[in-house]
Amino acid sequence: MSTETAPAADRAVAPPPAGWEEARSRVYAVGLAAALPAAARPLADTDGHTLAEPLTTRTDLPAFPTSSVDGWAVRGAGPWRVVGRVLAGNTPAPLTEDGTTVEIATGAMVPEGTTAVLRVEESRTSEGLVSGTPRETPEWRQPGEEASAGEELLPTGTPVDPAVIGLAASCGHDTLRVRRAPRAALLVFGDELLTAGPPATGRVRDALGPAVPAWLRRYGCQVRPSDVVGPVADTLPAHVAALRAALANTDLVCTTGGTMHGPVDHLHPALEALGADYVVNTVAVRPGFPMLLARLAGADGRVRFVAGLPGNPQSAIVALVSLVAPLLAGLQGRPMPALPHATLAERVPGRGDHTHLALVRLDRAAGTAHPVRHVGSAMLRGLAGADGFAVIRPGTTGEPGDRVPVVPLPLLPGERS
Repeated sequence: MSTETAPAADRAVAPPPAGWEEARSRVYAVGLAAALPAAARPLADTDGHTLAEPLTTRTDLPAFPTSSVDGWAVRGAGPWRVVGRVLAGNTPAPLTEDGTTVEIATGAMVPEGTTAVLRVEESRTSEGLVSGTPRETPEWRQPGEEASAGEELLPTGTPVDPAVIGLAASCGHDTLRVRRAPRAALLVFGDELLTAGPPATGRVRDALGPAVPAWLRRYGCQVRPSDVVGPVADTLPAHVAALRAALANTDLVCTTGGTMHGPVDHLHPALEALGADYVVNTVAVRPGFPMLLARLAGADGRVRFVAGLPGNPQSAIVALVSLVAPLLAGLQGRPMPALPHATLAERVPGRGDHTHLALVRLDRAAGTAHPVRHVGSAMLRGLAGADGFAVIRPGTTGEPGDRVPVVPLPLLPGERS
């Protein structure tokens, strides 16, 4: 590690930490205020983006009565004389006479005048006549059965995934007005880090450089291989240069380590040199202390953000779920992430006047949260077997049977729990 130290004036005492819930609300609000611009994109280019306006139908769904089975569209009582055939994609002539029928395919438009659709497997054909007994339940879909023309199907802020794209196409849309996925970068600070092989000779393996970009992608970010830089040398000029370069092409830069005010912690003076202002500077949460979020105005007038993650791996992930997740939701115009609740299966200690985010494994069938082991700030073993963090509020202890909020670990874009 470099022996160069930050100037004494830069090693100021950190301000009182913000409450965890307050910090989440604050970063979501600034993210929403800086929401990425919206643009119309072809459907094929919208996966992973976010709806910038509600998705509505251009017609009734379905737009016309469609057969739900292969069979016969009949009029009146049978037996029925066959007068034609209807395939999907055609507009049929009406059935005008009782005792007549047309063969009909699944998805085909039901002719006007049809009184029932008889399933092919429940019909008999002899000498040009069709007989059988139609079921009492209509075998076709009525116009507007799924949605009426102009009806809102999905609200602004909905993440676009393949299901949403398919729904939009079925509604007749060729484009969607969306906000793009944010682009993020990661700067790894710390001369003591190894990027390959096992830890040795006082140096530890960097676990966050490979992991954080994958977490960011699960929050809907674009992270290119060239956007991951480090370890950055433990000098102030190297920190300033790395931050300036990363901010030029991204919406968010995450950094690992250097969030304290120690002799080789250069993040705070680097942010000062770049003219950043703090949205949050330290949060009263354990693990995860200290973390920060700062913002800067780019030359183009658009706001960029820097999220300072602690160097300890589990603490860094706590900072991601605490600050980065709500910020990214705001930038994408999505709702503030709602926290599900679960019942504690075991006791979870409190952390005094700090919020405790305790790693838990969820039993979704039972609705219970089970604390996991190996949860030190520098440990990742517990995180690898967990589903999220149980929130134990300041001044409290989590007791078996308590219903508590849970911060879920992010899924891949498009996944649903």
